[in-house]
Amino acid sequence: MKQHSARLDGLGVTIFAEMAQLAVTTGAVNLGQGFPDEDGPEEIREAARRAITAGHNQYAPGTGIPALREAIARHQWRFHGLEVDPDTEVVVTTGATEAIAAAVLGLVDPGDDVLVLEPYYDSYRAVIQMAGGRHRPVTLRAPDFRLPVDELRAAVTPRTTAIVLNTPHNPTGSVLTPDELSAVAAIAIEHELVVISDEVYEHLTFGRPHVPIATLPGMAERTLTISSAGKTFSFTGWKVGWATGPAHLVSALFGAKQFLSYTSGTPFQHAVAEALDLPDSFYSSFADGLRRKRDLLCAGLGDVGLGVFVPEGTYFATTDVAPLGFADGLEFCRALPQRVGVVAIPHQVFHDDRPDGSNPGRTLVRWAFCKRDEVLEEALARLRRLTDPV
Repeated sequence: MKQHSARLDGLGVTIFAEMAQLAVTTGAVNLGQGFPDEDGPEEIREAARRAITAGHNQYAPGTGIPALREAIARHQWRFHGLEVDPDTEVVVTTGATEAIAAAVLGLVDPGDDVLVLEPYYDSYRAVIQMAGGRHRPVTLRAPDFRLPVDELRAAVTPRTTAIVLNTPHNPTGSVLTPDELSAVAAIAIEHELVVISDEVYEHLTFGRPHVPIATLPGMAERTLTISSAGKTFSFTGWKVGWATGPAHLVSALFGAKQFLSYTSGTPFQHAVAEALDLPDSFYSSFADGLRRKRDLLCAGLGDVGLGVFVPEGTYFATTDVAPLGFADGLEFCRALPQRVGVVAIPHQVFHDDRPDGSNPGRTLVRWAFCKRDEVLEEALARLRRLTDPV
C-alpha cells in the first residue's frame, strides 16, 4: 500500500511540531514557536464575541467579508500609500500560510524555479515542492544577514517565474533596506518575475521601517503582498490573513484558495476588520513593547555566552551556539529541553544542506521574545545552567 505521495518526499514533520511536543513533554519554557503568551486587545476580543452573538457564524464569502476587505484596503493606503480595490484586489485567507500556499499553487507550474531568501520559513519549500516547482535559495549570512544582490541575480534561470520575498525576515529579523528592495525590483522587472511578498511582521520593526516592495516603481502590478492579523494583534490562533495585489494575481491566488479552505473564521473576520482601524498609538506602542522584550532577551543570551545577532524586526532573535562549544544547532535544540528546560528552533532546518554536507545555519538558533517578561527571565535563568559541568 502506498504510504505517501512523492510531493511529500523529504519534508518530514515540521520542526515546530517537534519542538512544541518537546516543550509539552518536558515542561520546558517554549521560546520556539512564535506565538505570544498574552492575548491581544480586549476591545478586539469583545468584537469577536459581539460577532458571535450577532449570528456571524456561518460561511463568509470565499474572498472574505466586505467589511474586512474594505478595512484591509484602508490599511494598505493608511500605512503604505497603496491603493487597492477591496472587491477585486483583496482576498482574505486562513492565515498568511494559506495565502502563501495558494499564491504558489495558483502561479507556479511543475518545473518552475522559485527564488527564496535562505533561511526560509519551512512552508515555502514545502508548498513549492507540492506545486512541482524547485526552490532556489539565496542565503542571508551572519552577522548582518544582508541580501547578496549578486547572488540573487545569479540565481535566476530561464525557468524562474517567481520570488518569494520575506521582510521583515523570519528567522533572522533582518529588514530589507530600500537599496536591497530596489535591487529585487530591478531583477523582477528585468526577468518578468512575480513577487510573493510575505510581510506578516510589517508592524514589528525596531528602528528600520518596513517598506512594501509593491510601493516601488513597476512593482504594484507584479506583487502579491501578504500579511495577517496574528502577529500584529497577538491573535495567532484566529488564522486571519490576506493578500492584496493586482486583480489577475489575486484571482490566481483565489483560484487555488477556493479549493483549500474556501473560507474560515467568520466572527474573527468581523473582529479583525475593527482591529485594523485601531489608532497609530496601538501599532507604535506594541512595537515599542516588543523592542524592550528583544533587548531583555538579547542581553540575557549574550550574558549566557552565546553570540547574539540583534534583530531589526519580527518576534525572533538569532544566536550562534558555537561560542559555548556546540557544533550543531539541531542537536543543541533537541537536547536543550532535557538539559535546562528551554525550547528553541535551529536555523539549519531553514537552510538547504550543501553537497559537501555543510549547512550555513549549522550553529545558529532562533529564540522567540514575544513572551511575558517573567517567562523570558525564567528561560534566561535556566539557560545560565548551560555553562554548568555536564
